[in-house]
Amino acid sequence: MKILITGAHGQLGQQLKRKLSETHFVVCQGKKELDITHKEEAEERIIHINPEIIIHAAAYTAVDQCEIQKKKAFEVNGIGAGYIAQAASKIGARVIYISSDYVFDGKKQSPYTEKDETNPQSIYGMSKWLGEKLVMEFNNGTIIRTSWLYGHEGNNFVKKMIELGKKGRDIKVVSDQIGSPTYVNDLVETMIHLLDKSSGTYHISNTGSCSWYEFAKCIFNEAGFNPDLIHPTTTKDYGALAPRPCNSILEHTALKYVNIPSPRKWDIALREFIRKELIK
Repeated sequence: MKILITGAHGQLGQQLKRKLSETHFVVCQGKKELDITHKEEAEERIIHINPEIIIHAAAYTAVDQCEIQKKKAFEVNGIGAGYIAQAASKIGARVIYISSDYVFDGKKQSPYTEKDETNPQSIYGMSKWLGEKLVMEFNNGTIIRTSWLYGHEGNNFVKKMIELGKKGRDIKVVSDQIGSPTYVNDLVETMIHLLDKSSGTYHISNTGSCSWYEFAKCIFNEAGFNPDLIHPTTTKDYGALAPRPCNSILEHTALKYVNIPSPRKWDIALREFIRKELIK
């Protein structure tokens, strides 16, 4: 099967390339090779490559920066996804769009299912919601929502905590936002099982949940740093520019429906990640 990966140089794109190349013919495109915000260029490139599946992992993920660069956020995460979906439909390719827990408002008292109403509160969340709508409208594609993603490439919360832990300083971390940290390797393993499944919306995250504060303490414990250096703070006191959902735990209802196991618990996955990261 020929698979096109957009955003191929990101932490998800690189792991997708690594695993899918074992069994499929994979074409990787970064933003220098494929400008998804330029409709004609995107269409020409996709028709030339002629893939059967497009995994659309390209995204503008700087959540706070999205509040400032609103136009860029909607062009990349929303309209660009629509261009990819339209081009894909012309050659009969299926689009798998990577979305986010930020499409929810975080006010629900239990985990979010795929059928729960979306209500994004940030520009980032709104732009990803728009991308979802356009992909489903133009391609009847597959939406994969994930949360708190970290991997071995690029920047992410876990790698940042490890770097801060090496400095031995006190750190304040938000304790009133809860979600499910997701190891990119586990996300990819589950995504592979969806390649031959019907289109729809799927939630994929490591199971279990924690606050960012609990997540940081666990990172320090696993990495051999002093967890007492981590101190809780509130979302309000932290003062991030973009609003975040207080609860973004994702229920894996759609995975269960197609008999795909949920990824392992988040703390077990984190332990493996840190072990691999520290022996690099």
